[in-house]
Amino acid sequence: MARPTPLSGFPEWLPDGRVVEQHVLDTLRRTFELHGFAGIETRAVEPLDQLLRKGETSKEVYVLRRLQEEGDGDRSGQLGLHFDLTVPFARYVLENAGHLAFPFQRYQIQKVWRGERPQDGRFREFVQADIDVVGAGDLPYHYEVDLPLVMAEALGALRDIGVPPVRILVNNRRVAEGFYRGLGLEDVDAVLRSIDKLDKIGAEKVAGLLVAEAGATSEQAQACLALAAIHGGDTGVVDRVRELAAAHGVTSELMEQGLAELGQLIEAAAVRAPGVVVADLKIARGLDYYTGSVYETVLVGHEQLGSICSGGRYDTLASDGKQTYPGVGLSIGVSRLVSRLLTAGLVRATRGVPAAVLVAVTDEATRPASDAVAVALRARGVPVEVAPTAAKFGKQIKHADRRGIPFVWFPAAEDGAADQVKDIRSGEQVDADAATWAPPAEDLWPRVVPAGE
Repeated sequence: MARPTPLSGFPEWLPDGRVVEQHVLDTLRRTFELHGFAGIETRAVEPLDQLLRKGETSKEVYVLRRLQEEGDGDRSGQLGLHFDLTVPFARYVLENAGHLAFPFQRYQIQKVWRGERPQDGRFREFVQADIDVVGAGDLPYHYEVDLPLVMAEALGALRDIGVPPVRILVNNRRVAEGFYRGLGLEDVDAVLRSIDKLDKIGAEKVAGLLVAEAGATSEQAQACLALAAIHGGDTGVVDRVRELAAAHGVTSELMEQGLAELGQLIEAAAVRAPGVVVADLKIARGLDYYTGSVYETVLVGHEQLGSICSGGRYDTLASDGKQTYPGVGLSIGVSRLVSRLLTAGLVRATRGVPAAVLVAVTDEATRPASDAVAVALRARGVPVEVAPTAAKFGKQIKHADRRGIPFVWFPAAEDGAADQVKDIRSGEQVDADAATWAPPAEDLWPRVVPAGE
């Protein structure tokens, strides 16, 4: 068989990388559960008409079709792999509303599939970790404050392994919409889509888009860019927006509501996560379903990677015609984060295998004795492998070293003698009893540490 060619955009980590990914997932899960979020998992497929209802992602959806089917045929009833976790969660809420207690707090960690061009941090198959709070009929604003602070705590819990600090950039769509309408711009979605491209194409080209696609005059375009330039980590940003609005004759109740909410978020963040949350009025999140707070998160020092965690408030996650379910949520691109941690050499796993001990085998006739040692150690929570062959002890030690296993256990050669265990890193060898001996806590399981340690 010829050597297989890797598929671009479908990451597969080596064992050490998988240890890193699992540590990230465990940390996120633990933090979410500490805040009362319940874990769910939804199916991988959704009806194609639901996945395509926005019309913006049709080129990204992977369609499921049996091999014996020919041509596109009728798409009714066809299934596609979900490209994010929002669509399946909306359907889940509608199907299970009678069994859920609202506000419903959920976390969901799953793979998703997106048919886009692979590049640094962007994959066709990747893991997302979402948290959302959904209400029935209404949802208090304080959840828009709480959610980014939960994410700040979750990502902050990874700092001890070498993950860089994060900045959560926040804005409020009510501020933007109120300001744009106050300027006389009615196609708010077109303005937001243009502003959302600032980091990619720059202010000059965005100004051109505002004129060409949003119907703005040159003066209106410059006012929109001036709003987008406002940022800061304290409530002074609220005053600066009001000053800009006054300079352009803009008055808006909607803008004032958004400013009050944005100020509340910044004040709370200054207490609970100092220096992490920053108001940035260029954060647009061009999708039209966001209605309040919007969030994007960058790794400090790795801003070119783009946002690793984003989301916002949406007044209609789902609706059955009688009841509307508003919510607020954020999504972490776990694969994007882990990929950067590994490729930039920011973290490392202390070993790629779970086993802390390799039990040596003197000869095949005594393998049952080695198995018995392994059973006794495992019963006490020590992860163990038994040597695959009864080779010379030197070769068995080399096998453990290649595997990254720190300890080798030597069964007693004769009755009455003590077993011995060797730390193959230091060479220290001591008598040991499977009923009492255990490796040091730091060696019991693989750990993730900063790359320099």
